[in-house]
Amino acid sequence: MIESLLIVSAFLVGIGLYIAISKRNFIKIFIGIEILATGVNLNFIALSVAKHYQFIDPLGHAIVITSIVLDGVLVGVGLALALVIYRRFGSLDVDKIRKLRW
Repeated sequence: MIESLLIVSAFLVGIGLYIAISKRNFIKIFIGIEILATGVNLNFIALSVAKHYQFIDPLGHAIVITSIVLDGVLVGVGLALALVIYRRFGSLDVDKIRKLRW
C-alpha cells in the first residue's frame, strides 16, 4: 500500500519536473509545477502513514493542508500573471518574453 503511494508520488514528481523544465509556454510550466506539488503532497501523506503503522501522524496532514491552501493562492496569482503577460506581450512563450526585457 505505502510502496504504491510512493511510486505514484515519484511518478507525479517526475512528470511535473519534466513538464516544468521542457516546456516553453507559461501555462504549461505552471501546470507542471502544480503536478509536482501534488506529487509532493502525496509523498507527505504516504510517509505520515509509514512512520507508525498503528496510527497516522497528523503533522503530515497539517503540512499538506497548508500546502493545498498555498497552491490555491499560487493558482490565482499565476493565472492573473499569465493574463497580464498575455495582454502586455501578446504571447505566453517564455523565450519571447525574456527577449523583450530592456
